[in-house]
Amino acid sequence: MEQGIPETLYSKHILELYKNPSNFGMLKNPTHSRTEYNSICGDEITVQLEVKNGIAKDVKFSGSGCVLSLVSASLLTSKIKGMKTEAIKKMNKDDIKELFKTKINNSRIKCVLLPLEAVKKALK
Repeated sequence: MEQGIPETLYSKHILELYKNPSNFGMLKNPTHSRTEYNSICGDEITVQLEVKNGIAKDVKFSGSGCVLSLVSASLLTSKIKGMKTEAIKKMNKDDIKELFKTKINNSRIKCVLLPLEAVKKALK
């Protein structure tokens, strides 16, 4: 939990994902990997994908950061697992915001988009 952040700022679902993120860890044999760093707040996310026949068969992430960057990584990796890489490359800010099902403050959008940036660069 972020130091000094009251739980009322985040929904229970978001807090639960922060405490127990989906797909956190490392893949044994990733075909694609990328680490992205947000110099503004210090978030660092590494995303690893195992791609076969143009499909993201498995996806994991690791790193450290604020509630929103880690929850975004959890939600994104769950969403893209099993997707075609061409569809993943077309994902944008609105797709990520939709995953949260809550309003994201514009000052925090960079935190939320960091995992998507890592995924897209990994797939280049």
